[in-house]
Formats: sequence, structure tokens, C-alpha cells
Amino acid sequence: MMSLKLEVEGVMFNVVSGYAPQVGCELEEKEKFWSELDEVMQSIPRGERVVIGADFNGHVGEGNRGDETVMGRFGVQDRNAEGQMVVDFAKRVEMAVVNTFFQKRQEHRVTHKSGGRNTQVDDNLCRRCNLKEISDCKVLVGESVARQHRMVVCKMMVVVRKMKRTKAEQRTKWWKLKKEECCVVFREELRQTLGGLEVLPDDWTTTANVIRETGRRVLGVSSGKRKADKETWWWNVEVQECIQRKRLAKKKWDTERTEESRQENREIQRKVKVEVAKAKQREYEDVYVRLDTKEGEVDLYRLGRQRDRGGKDVQQVSVIKDKDGNVLTGARSVMGRWKENFEELINEENERERRVEEVTGVEQEVAKISKSEVRRTLKRMKSGKAVGPDDKPVEVWKCLGEVAVEFLTSLFNKILESERMLRTGGEVYWCLFLRTREMCRAVATTEE
Repeated sequence: MMSLKLEVEGVMFNVVSGYAPQVGCELEEKEKFWSELDEVMQSIPRGERVVIGADFNGHVGEGNRGDETVMGRFGVQDRNAEGQMVVDFAKRVEMAVVNTFFQKRQEHRVTHKSGGRNTQVDDNLCRRCNLKEISDCKVLVGESVARQHRMVVCKMMVVVRKMKRTKAEQRTKWWKLKKEECCVVFREELRQTLGGLEVLPDDWTTTANVIRETGRRVLGVSSGKRKADKETWWWNVEVQECIQRKRLAKKKWDTERTEESRQENREIQRKVKVEVAKAKQREYEDVYVRLDTKEGEVDLYRLGRQRDRGGKDVQQVSVIKDKDGNVLTGARSVMGRWKENFEELINEENERERRVEEVTGVEQEVAKISKSEVRRTLKRMKSGKAVGPDDKPVEVWKCLGEVAVEFLTSLFNKILESERMLRTGGEVYWCLFLRTREMCRAVATTEE
């Protein structure tokens, strides 16, 4: 027995497949199969769609007198004991035998042929409340799964809610600070905003807001529109002209339907393919030349990451299970589950190993963080990294130079003196790094 759970546009589908014991098997083995199938159904929430496709090795038979709620009238032959088990199961879990609700020719109802006998042992089941969503169910003539079994196809039409496409967030174009002229304009504009002062305010919130507003005003923000999925990076003028001629030729062929317009349309299509191939070849040659240079190293890693993401089957995980094993699909419920999980991990108390030997504490005052340390750390930090919650990349502090060094040094030392973390984003990690290094130096000096 197998079960598969799928999420399609916010609707959860459960596909269950099984192989029931044959007619000659012991009754105990048959009851065990139906007991396990009952457990699978009980584990599926009632709000989710369920489709069962299985070889039940039983004949539900033709007609539905007394069983109208779970069967149609279009079965095959007479019902046997194993078929009655199928009907009883459908009644228990409020499902319907879909095969029997569609009037088909005998050839499109028989699922098993053996020794001149035509029977129906493979059935599709769905919830009775979702039976109206089934548009068709039949056997494909000529298609076989095994030597004696034939494929049963069930078409299910589900109306899904339209997912609202969220607008991409507008981001400050901090990458413009790579250019020296942009850095000069940014520094000058920030100085004027501060009233001509060359020193940043002591208050972190004020400083952060001033830097963000100045960056948006000087560098601009992105449009917030999502990039088109269409691959057009290799397009040039020749390709665009050919595409335009191709559209006109196709329109002429659709309206006139003459032999001349058909030949013209085919010729234009051939030319477009040739121009596209040439344009791609030229662009790829330029890419290969750029990748061989030092500047192309960033592009090389970027292409590697894109290839890695493209080779993965799952691009995004949109569902997660809760504590009880139920699948959560909504964005709010999924985020709530992640939050709950992180809180459990952070607040869980673990048993720590205790040292047997005596440990002597180090009572030595550690010097404050100096400007030189901040300057060296700032210089070693890489540019082009993603911004943190404070929306300020390292390029901002590098651009401000000594003004930033003065401000950050004062900020870090205030954090150390007050022993309280401020909501400053990524800069706190610099402070932790510098402080940990100083403490390690102090311990090493004491041990010596």
C-alpha cells in the first residue's frame, strides 16, 4: 500500500494505491489489508481530497440496489464476497466507486482479461462529497499496465482559488555605491541632511533612518516588478526584426490562407531560427571570454548557483506538518509552525557536560574596542552581500569611511558597557566577533 500527498494551488490531494489479497488468500490476510486501509483514511483530514486507485481483486457487480450512495449502476457481472468488502469499505469512509457511475461500452469497463474472462477488479474511489468533480472514468483500450490488467483513467476537475501574486518589495539600489561618483554624492547629501556636520548622531535609530532615507533619495529604489520569465538575454536588433516579420507573416497566413502566404510564413520561421541560433552563439562566446577574466569570477559562481537550483526537483517548500502530523498549507499557518519550532529549539534546556577539574575564572578587564579593530574588520568584510533587517549593506559604512568608524566604535562600546543588545541588524555581529576575539586574547595572556 502506498499513499502520496500533493499540494496544487492550495488544494491538498491524497492519492492512495493498494493491492488487495487475491480471492484464494486467507480471511485473516484480507481483513488485515482493509484494516490498514482504514488507518490510512483516518490519518487524512476530512477537508482534503482523496483518490484511491487499487487492484481490490473483487467484483462489485452490476446494479446498485440498496447501495445507491456509494455505487452507480454500470459495473461488470455479479458481486462476490471480495466485492462486498469494497462496498462496505466505501460506506465506512463515505466514498464512492467512481467506475460504476459512468455508462460506457463493455470494452471501456473491463479492467482485467484472463482465460476468456472479462472482469472489473481495479477500481477508483473518491469521497462522495467530491463525486461531482469527477468528469469521466474509463478503461483505456490497448493500454496495459501488466499482461492481464488494463489502465483505468479518472478525470477530476477541481476549481482552485486564484493565488494573489504578491508584489516584489522595492529595494534601495545600494549597489550603485560601487561607483566612486555615487559615493561622493551620497556622502555630500548625507552631510547636508545632518546640517553640515561630519559626525553621525549618537542615537542608532536616528542614524539608521537618516542613512536609509538618504540612500533612497540619492540612489533610487527598484520598481518592485517581477522579472519576466521569458528568456530574452540574447536578443538583439536582428532577432527583434525577424520576430516582428514572423508575427506579420503569421497574421497574413491566418487571414488569407493562400499557398503564397503559407510559403512566406514557413520561410520567415526558418530565418528566425537561424537568427536566434546566431545570436545565442555570439552571446555565449562573449560569456566564455568574460568568464576567463578575473572580473568574470563572480559571474562564474552565479551561473553555478543557477545550475544547482535548476537541477533541484523542489524549488520551494510551501507546506509543512504540525505537531499532530497534519499538513499546513496557508502561508500564515506555515510561518506560525516555523516560529513554534524555533521557539522550542531556542528555549529547550540541554544537559551540559560538567568539568571535573577546578576551573579558575579570569578576572581581568578587557580593553575597549578600538577604532583600528573596527577599521580592519570593516576592510575585511566582503561587499555585495544581502542586506539585513536594517536595510544597510557594508558598502554604506565603507563609503562613509572614518565617519562610520567613529560611529560604529562608539556604538559597539556602548553595547558592551550596557550589556544589552540593540536592534541594529548585522552590525551587532561585528561587535560579537571583536569582543570574542578580545576575550580569547585575555584568556591566552592569563594562561601564559
